[in-house]
Amino acid sequence: MTEREIKRTRIATRIANEFPDGALVNLGIGMPTLVANFLPKDKTILLQSENGFIGLGPKPEEKDEDRDLVNAGGNPVTMLPGGCFFDSVLSFSIIRGRHVDYTVLGALEVDEQGNLANYMIPGKMVPGMGGAMDLVVGAKTVVIAMEHLNKKGQCKILKKCSLPLTAKGEVDIIVTDMAFIRVTKKGLVLEEIAENTTVEEVLKNTEANLTVAGNLSKF
Repeated sequence: MTEREIKRTRIATRIANEFPDGALVNLGIGMPTLVANFLPKDKTILLQSENGFIGLGPKPEEKDEDRDLVNAGGNPVTMLPGGCFFDSVLSFSIIRGRHVDYTVLGALEVDEQGNLANYMIPGKMVPGMGGAMDLVVGAKTVVIAMEHLNKKGQCKILKKCSLPLTAKGEVDIIVTDMAFIRVTKKGLVLEEIAENTTVEEVLKNTEANLTVAGNLSKF
């Protein structure tokens, strides 16, 4: 695997192990869809896609892809036994009715207040925010999956977001290739670091203030 693939796999694997048995989880477009490939076998996790189904399975082999069976990002997926399909009205009723336990989304920026910017860079073409605004407000727990630094090497965890916000104060957990961070009323708490990372390295690459947990662990 490439270095980027290793980072993304680390993030997806850590998030996949965060869900309790029986959770209903929505996976956003991009990196979050990888989580479906690493769910623990000893738990029943139901995956929901806002384009209208519950029962999402792992990515299919190329020979088994069905062009009529895709997630919200248009990528081929599988359906597990017992899965079901429905229209967008019911899908967003599930989301807005707070029946989704976790949603996993990517981000351009997150800040100390749990604010999220993940859909727009001013001056660039934007196809739309999709269901992100509904999901971050409707889901009981919001998990951000992203690389710690952007392509320019700049930190994405800030004191205050500079881009247009998707939602204010809705982020609960941030998982990057370097760290597992929980958003609390007192600020951001660094609870875990990646195996190949040090606390000093995480702090150096994070603009936001971080409180280091006393029982810090690695993933």
